[in-house]
Amino acid sequence: MIKRGFAHIGVFFLFLISLLPLPLLFFFARLLYYLLYYLIGYRKKVVRGNLRQSFPEKSESEIIEIEKKFFRFLSELIFEIVKMTTISKKETLKRVTFEGLEHLEKHFKAGESVLACTGHYGNWELGTLALGLNLSAKTLVIYKPMSNKIFESWFSKIRTQYGNIFIAMRQTLRGMTAYKNEPTLLCFASDQAPTREETRYFVDFLHQPTAALLGVEKIAKSTNRPIYFFKVTVVKKGYYHVKVLPMCLNPSAMKDYEITNLHFKFLENIIKEQPQYWLWSHKRWKFKPE
Repeated sequence: MIKRGFAHIGVFFLFLISLLPLPLLFFFARLLYYLLYYLIGYRKKVVRGNLRQSFPEKSESEIIEIEKKFFRFLSELIFEIVKMTTISKKETLKRVTFEGLEHLEKHFKAGESVLACTGHYGNWELGTLALGLNLSAKTLVIYKPMSNKIFESWFSKIRTQYGNIFIAMRQTLRGMTAYKNEPTLLCFASDQAPTREETRYFVDFLHQPTAALLGVEKIAKSTNRPIYFFKVTVVKKGYYHVKVLPMCLNPSAMKDYEITNLHFKFLENIIKEQPQYWLWSHKRWKFKPE
């Protein structure tokens, strides 16, 4: 009961913070950066290890520079996500712009569903929120639920406030079946690490073998739904541009693991352009090929 009480207080406190304008929240983000990076050292060892392995050609000073930029962005990202609690449609559309959505609309008009894949790059949460405001079809998003039910309920309200439908990863097929009679966009950010039991394939990603989730490939090959990659660019602090790129328009013709390799190659390319905007604090290389 005490734990639940603290969680409810935490959610209310986050709501109050979300009422503040973003420029002020970015000031607090700067303070959070110093706290996370210099005082707490939050996952600094994980971040630096990931960067060293991913960019063996870079010097230690270059690695530390990317590391600091990442922690500054992470601090801003936290407050941007909190702001989503009370963000307006107008503000959402102003902060995230899209290019190439007409590709998707052609499929929707033909009664076809589409798959979208991206990664945990930039503000993927705000991007998904804005996406639902820009499409004629329903946006279905595959996600991993939080363990804390109160925070999960709070976050779910934020994510679905403008019509997006979130489907727990283990309920993907059931969710697809519920909307099988209408065109939809099914979204995956499948660059997170699978569990050891789920690990079936390793892809060459950022100079190292990387355990890969195969959900996008399995669904694409069984349904032959075209796949588009969402390339995110950080325009400036708090503003993003998303370019919709055709990745695989005929999945059934692809060989095994070809789609997974292609997805990670698209993601690797944008990470190399601006590495500080990917989620380096995640333990993505926990498992190695035996």
